[in-house]
Amino acid sequence: MRALRVPAASLIFGIISVLTSVPLEAAEVILINYGPVQLQLKTSSLEAFALNGTIDANLRTYLKGTTPSQQAEFRRALVEKANINPLQISRFFNTETGEEILTFFGEYIKIQGGINGKLALRGAIIQASLDPQGLTLLNFLQKLPTNVEINVNDVLKLSRMINLVVQATESFSQNLAQLSAEEAAKNPLVNYASMTDLRQAGTYDVIKERWTLTDPKRQRTFYMDVYKPRRWRSGQTPVMIFSHGLASRPEDFEKQLSHLASYGYFVAAPQHPGSDFNQVKNLLDGYSNQVFNRNEFIDRPLDISFIIDELERRNPSEFNGRLNLKSVGVMGHSFGGYTALALAGATIDFDYLEDACNDDNQYFNLSLLLQCRALKLPRQEYNFRDPRVQAVLAANPVNSSLFGPKGLAKIQIPVWIGAGSYDPATPFVFEQARSFPWLTTENKYLGMMQGQAHVDFSALDAGLTTLIDSSNILLPSPNLISAYGDSTMVAFFEVYIANNEDYRPFLRASYSAYLSQDQPFKFYVITEASSEELKTELKKYRSEHGY
Repeated sequence: MRALRVPAASLIFGIISVLTSVPLEAAEVILINYGPVQLQLKTSSLEAFALNGTIDANLRTYLKGTTPSQQAEFRRALVEKANINPLQISRFFNTETGEEILTFFGEYIKIQGGINGKLALRGAIIQASLDPQGLTLLNFLQKLPTNVEINVNDVLKLSRMINLVVQATESFSQNLAQLSAEEAAKNPLVNYASMTDLRQAGTYDVIKERWTLTDPKRQRTFYMDVYKPRRWRSGQTPVMIFSHGLASRPEDFEKQLSHLASYGYFVAAPQHPGSDFNQVKNLLDGYSNQVFNRNEFIDRPLDISFIIDELERRNPSEFNGRLNLKSVGVMGHSFGGYTALALAGATIDFDYLEDACNDDNQYFNLSLLLQCRALKLPRQEYNFRDPRVQAVLAANPVNSSLFGPKGLAKIQIPVWIGAGSYDPATPFVFEQARSFPWLTTENKYLGMMQGQAHVDFSALDAGLTTLIDSSNILLPSPNLISAYGDSTMVAFFEVYIANNEDYRPFLRASYSAYLSQDQPFKFYVITEASSEELKTELKKYRSEHGY
């Protein structure tokens, strides 16, 4: 299996920003610097090649040694259209996050003389996207307002770093697989085939409701999807609250949340206004100038605590005291993973975060674009620990640089960290593998799904799905991802929220091995028992590779 690659169109997308004035003159050449040598690639040569396949003397230098099929592929790349809305993209790259991305690419494509090329890039791409022919690589080059230069050594350094990240991901995926196998070999023998199949729905029919809540202290109103069993479990009913990720919605996770509710849980999934789907829509529609509001680092965990307060208020009259609100589970995805860990007791380490955000390699971890925005919060101690939260499951969490070793060490309740080996947004090697050893709680778990890529691509628009299919990228089926995730979720909360020890065998590495048998994409689980060995391997790898 090969790692997920970013399509060329995404790289083009990554250097778009706000619309500028029409350029006075177009670029004639791309200057390519290699040590003391400077070569010139004429845009007119690229145009002739793209339109009719002509390879003139100028272009022949660069295509020397290439095969006809490689030349044909390059020709297609020059004229492949990227469907981009120039107005919406302009708005996105007028945000802090957009400016950072643009500046990054501008360090590799500079204005002649060595000046960061972000201004030239933004104007060229927006104007190309406005062209009736649409945005193509050739059109973009033709719209550049001035000659640009590329330093080959910088590009090679970038390429080596990308390869190192890929290699590190593959290396630690294999390392985790080995650690999981070693743990599984030491686990007591269990006949999982004879036990409850947690991949299947439970025996409780589920009712879905939508509530609208207002926290008067913060003047914050949001909706919340509620999943509850039609009939109640004997004794008190366990409660789990779910926090969605950036640009997402509670309803995007209906299948997973219904699955847990079918085991007799009361499940609540609030909207986080300011970092949800509506926030991004407002940005694209021109009603906001940010991808998310910075105060969401504060409001998100406060939303969860407010919900528990509200459930405590309603519990006697609406639920006859059935809800167990002294031991609540919290689950979150991505930015919601941050939310869950903050409620568990992790605190922001501003000094550690600042060092990470000043690292030259920060852009290889896309989640740092989110994490670094916390640096503009007032510098004070933020403690969102809610003692009613007694276990958290963080899937693909944004966490490592925000909390650092000191912040994560403050968590003392059970934690499950979920990761995906293909995750480009919160990369496994930067976020979950690195931070798991920093957790000092005795009951901690790290589960990694091979091929999981942060989101379910089957739920994306048809255009992106078609692009993925055409690139021959191998991804696990949504059903397999659900099988791994659903069984993990039920087992974890049954043990640590419902206090049901019958489910503890499902938290072992041997169970992940059982689920993975005969599957092309595996699921690996390790516990505290392997934490120190993972930490040692991480330290060794950084020492050997300078990474």
